[in-house]
Amino acid sequence: MQRKGKAEEVAGARGRFVCWGRREHVRVGLAEALSTFVMMVFGLGSVAQVVTGGGRFGDYLSINLGFGLAVAMGVHVGGKVSGAHMNAAVSFTMCVLGRLSWKMLPLYVAAQLLGSFLAAGTVFTLYYDAIHHYCEGNFTVSGPKATAGIFATYPAQYLSIQAGFLDQVLGTAMLLLCVTALADQRNQPAPSGGEPVAVGALVLLIGISMGSNSGYAINPTRDLGPRIFTALAGWGLEVFRAGNSWWWVPVLAPLVGGVTGALIYKALVELLHPVRNNKELEQGEESSEFASLDQCKKGSADVCV
Repeated sequence: MQRKGKAEEVAGARGRFVCWGRREHVRVGLAEALSTFVMMVFGLGSVAQVVTGGGRFGDYLSINLGFGLAVAMGVHVGGKVSGAHMNAAVSFTMCVLGRLSWKMLPLYVAAQLLGSFLAAGTVFTLYYDAIHHYCEGNFTVSGPKATAGIFATYPAQYLSIQAGFLDQVLGTAMLLLCVTALADQRNQPAPSGGEPVAVGALVLLIGISMGSNSGYAINPTRDLGPRIFTALAGWGLEVFRAGNSWWWVPVLAPLVGGVTGALIYKALVELLHPVRNNKELEQGEESSEFASLDQCKKGSADVCV
């Protein structure tokens, strides 16, 4: 009787958890946090391996490949639940375009910050001995043995704040312009099921072509979450003072760039598609497995990427 009672209690608790987890906000938040966590563990891990290995276990290209593949895996983890934005600039842009409800924005940003923060902690724990050995226990933000750059981005010595702001605006604009194009069913969208690879390749391309100035953060939550972690983990407030107080640039500039890039594509391509008659629209809806971004309901968690 006691075993039966315990089994029923466990089953009841499990049922309550499942019911709680199936609520839209909970599902979306958990999926967004987990997809961001996966992306950041792989991405930051690739940086940690290169830095602490002194170049023996990879180079700049391996970091580009690591982040590109990390984004692809993140999209696989949460793409059909939250859209796997993993980037506050993406979420903000979707809200501006009316493809995501503004009331969902705080949830997305919080989940992304949480996922990034926890990923930084995971990589720090995994590579603690390697980091400690590399810098001899002296956690610094700049200098020949600096390690803060494993977790957050910092500008090159030659880069001014103005040029760095433009760098982040342009990089994020290219990201959102191309993501919008990949989702445009009336142009040349990513093939069904191939969206993660396409978006990952896009991030790889941005890293290869626009990464040397400041590490191509192009993502406010990707940068801020780990930066806060490093401030708490031993690097101190210097992570916010370094680079002429660089920290705010990868937070604000990507928001500007994301909206700019998406609007440019919308104005110059998407809005100029030929008008289709009702018969063509019906055929298009039947033949397309994924709805166009304009058909996404406002307030829906799913973003067609």
